[in-house]
Amino acid sequence: MSPFSVLYKWVMQLRNHLYDIEHKAVFRFEAKVISVGNLSMGGTGKTPFVEYILRFLIEKGYSKNKVATLSRGYGRKSKGFRIANEKDSPITIGDEPFQIFQKFKDNIVVSVGEDRVLAIPSIIYEYPENEIIVLDDAYQHRSVKPNLSVLLTDFNSLFYKDYVMPSGTLRESRKGAKRADVIVVTKCPINLSGSEMVKISENIKQYSDKKVFFTSVKYENIVATQESRKAVKKIILVTGIAQAQKFKDYLIEEGFDILKHFDFADHHNFNLKEIEEIERVANEQQADIITTEKDWVRLISMPELTQSFQNRLFYIPIMVQFLEDEKSFHQILEESIIRA
Repeated sequence: MSPFSVLYKWVMQLRNHLYDIEHKAVFRFEAKVISVGNLSMGGTGKTPFVEYILRFLIEKGYSKNKVATLSRGYGRKSKGFRIANEKDSPITIGDEPFQIFQKFKDNIVVSVGEDRVLAIPSIIYEYPENEIIVLDDAYQHRSVKPNLSVLLTDFNSLFYKDYVMPSGTLRESRKGAKRADVIVVTKCPINLSGSEMVKISENIKQYSDKKVFFTSVKYENIVATQESRKAVKKIILVTGIAQAQKFKDYLIEEGFDILKHFDFADHHNFNLKEIEEIERVANEQQADIITTEKDWVRLISMPELTQSFQNRLFYIPIMVQFLEDEKSFHQILEESIIRA
């Protein structure tokens, strides 16, 4: 590791130690708090996993005003605490909270705020009936004590093989995994063998003795922006996510002919020039445009998006799929909710 990585690691270890001994204030709330996060810099599938938890809670009968999500709202132009409403967009609350709002606005409260310690009481004040708050990307936000802390690690970049920034992508030492109540390996191959699961679990046990689960990405049916059209096989692929290759590989496996891939950085804010270029290529090639759901919510929020572009635009939602022992995870979730 570089000297900068060693220094950063020491700083984070000192910070965590101060929280562990509560020299730095740690706040607990009456509402149950479920934290979903990771040790690395993005790309582990936090938003789909938050959505998975929300679906579980909704199926359990938790009605609106009783469940809320809270995230920082990465990439938004606004600041401070904000509860999502119909006037919001990815610009005001961030693309991932906006995606969650689009899906679950009739069932939950969606909010953003950099300071979770201030934001959580604000949610409770606005919605006194609130019982559960799901924190997105809050593993390093030590000032809030969660009832359940879920640590995600990408199968393709397992935390025990990684290093602290800038040598690697870890935000803190691998030892940080010991704070988790449960560890989930995400984006696994659907046919991952039992022996490989055991091997990964044994490696994780060097840092945590908690239960390890394995999940895969399940791609849903393609969705048209304009419902009257059906997708064809010739496509222009547009992505602004951390790891686009797996999505691209899936499309190829499904028989799509990718004529061009516009590959942007994660959380990319599209501009008019880029939109015009994508549409120009699509028109020339007589191809449809396929993107991810996260990119789709940013694209459809742009006033510059023409009707012609929308007619060609499709996205593919994704969901979390447990490879085994899903009921055990449900039990852990339920116990965290009822725990005093």
